[in-house]
Amino acid sequence: MDTEKTYTLRDLETTEFSGTPLAVIGHPIQHSVSPAMHNAALAKLSATDSRFMDWAYYRFDIAPEDFAQALPLFHQRNFLGLNLTIPHKVQAMDLIKGVSPDAEVAGAVNTLVWDELGYDGFNTDGYGLSKALELDLGVSLKGANVMLLGSGGAARGAAVQCVLEGCAQLYVGNRTPSRLQELMHVIGGMSGGECAKTFAFSQLPDDLPEQGVVVNATSLGLKEGDPAPIDVSQLPSGWKVYDMIYNPLTALLEQAHAEGLPIGNGLSMLVHQGARSLEIWSHHEVDAHAMMTAACHALNLPPRHD
Repeated sequence: MDTEKTYTLRDLETTEFSGTPLAVIGHPIQHSVSPAMHNAALAKLSATDSRFMDWAYYRFDIAPEDFAQALPLFHQRNFLGLNLTIPHKVQAMDLIKGVSPDAEVAGAVNTLVWDELGYDGFNTDGYGLSKALELDLGVSLKGANVMLLGSGGAARGAAVQCVLEGCAQLYVGNRTPSRLQELMHVIGGMSGGECAKTFAFSQLPDDLPEQGVVVNATSLGLKEGDPAPIDVSQLPSGWKVYDMIYNPLTALLEQAHAEGLPIGNGLSMLVHQGARSLEIWSHHEVDAHAMMTAACHALNLPPRHD
């Protein structure tokens, strides 16, 4: 089977995927480098363990209105593991069998594992973000001041991770007030959730400390010409900026760089959340460096040494 092709619901209905198939599901998904990096890691695993020789990772473009129909088909086709990206992370919560405690709190899943009765859900986004901030920007979430932009599935995982690791202050902003309140309700029910407060994108909090990190979890930046969610020039000079979007370089990161602020993009988060997903599926240690190398190659970027 061709692991570079983008498959559809029709392909899922008519094609037999042999061996042990894995997949990422999103809409849109054509830009995703997940197949390249996961198949690179699988090649490393199969070099030393024959159990992984027939494992392969695919890419599926499934529209939101087709997701509820598609998920049982993936189960019937014996897809051992699924990664979910925009816009399926929250919708999946109502369609799966079991949910890990952190994903339950976040109200979003990005990793599904096959079980006889259905799929169990996990959220590795928070782990990926924590690892990425540490590697790219030298930021530990414990004791950090974090400005989180967005309140969708990725933001939920990030917010829960921030609270679990003990951030000092969590500022959460979003374009849609109702979704923002849903996320605040989630955080408010957690031990340590009192660290969170809301703000509007048009007006950053006026009590920002001298140091902190902005994390963009909105989709602003996926399309060319998208504006930055916030005015970076309002940030104190000691802040750093991380964007979960890894392709292309977003307006937010361009503005932050122009302001002289340290920046990081979502490639490292993608790699480390993906490595954690593959560890959950394989019950085996995964080579994240091989995944990073493959992702950089797929994006025509110079190699990194994370």
